[in-house]
Amino acid sequence: MQAFKFIRPMMTLFFIVLLTACTPDVPKESYDLETCKAELLDGKDYEQEASIDHIVVVKKERKMYLYKAGKLQETIPVSLGKNPVGQKEQKGDGKTPEGAFFIHRKLCSSKYYRSLCISYPRAEDKARAAAKGLNPGGDITIHAQPRWNADGKADSYTLSQNWTQGCVAVTNATMKKLWYAVHEGVPITIR
Repeated sequence: MQAFKFIRPMMTLFFIVLLTACTPDVPKESYDLETCKAELLDGKDYEQEASIDHIVVVKKERKMYLYKAGKLQETIPVSLGKNPVGQKEQKGDGKTPEGAFFIHRKLCSSKYYRSLCISYPRAEDKARAAAKGLNPGGDITIHAQPRWNADGKADSYTLSQNWTQGCVAVTNATMKKLWYAVHEGVPITIR
């Protein structure tokens, strides 16, 4: 009984710290949707000199490789779906899809800063899922960090985990670079 009297206050303290640690003050500019949307509308979301023309994600390595004119420009650590091994089969399976896709849209997000939408599911993904009576899912993106990590202080933690629903996650700083380096139509290979 004495141990329980000690554990209960410690657990309460733990949960208070946990809750406050996961809700930091988010810098206004980190998830400023109006500025992001204005950039998209004005065509100020792309810089030719910083451009990337192919993205390759190697799931086994948890790395993203950025190429320009066939030359590797940068290697970036990533987080993947909670269950990343193998091909995505259905909505909710936590797998990151595999194959040749393209960036079909940019998205300003109040949840994940900014996102690059991946062209999943393709016709073959839909057909494979339909043959099994499954919903292939969708809304797969390269996205940045959740709001609780807007300041980037937990980047080393989030990058050490596979935690997405099937997306590819990068740091906010990396997403800011990608945002201006990638335009719609850029191919992305995930293997």
